Amino acid sequence: QVHLVQSGGGSVQPGESLTLSCAPEGDHVIQYNMAWYRQAPGEQREFVAASTRNGNRNYIDSVKGRFSIARNNAKNSVSLQMNNLRPEDTAVYYCQAVYFADSSLTYWGLGTQVTVSS
Repeated sequence: QVHLVQSGGGSVQPGESLTLSCAPEGDHVIQYNMAWYRQAPGEQREFVAASTRNGNRNYIDSVKGRFSIARNNAKNSVSLQMNNLRPEDTAVYYCQAVYFADSSLTYWGLGTQVTVSS
């Protein structure tokens, strides 16, 4: 089992920025397709952003132009840079890793709270 260690998050005002990080403990991030999901209270978990191991990135429409997912192979981590945050971005953010050679090997982080309010 691979443990995904998340860091970052917190409480900010609208328009401010936060950066989340995710690192697979015991394995190499280059072997995984990585993604971020989020879940607001009373809502289903939704996809936010993904970074495939071959370099593709994609986002849900609501975060395009504001969020950026990036790999830092030297630090064996993936980040989610969140700019111009909005109250509707408030949620618990979860890191996901899917092993490139076997998609049944899917791992989740424990989640990081992001709160955007004024």
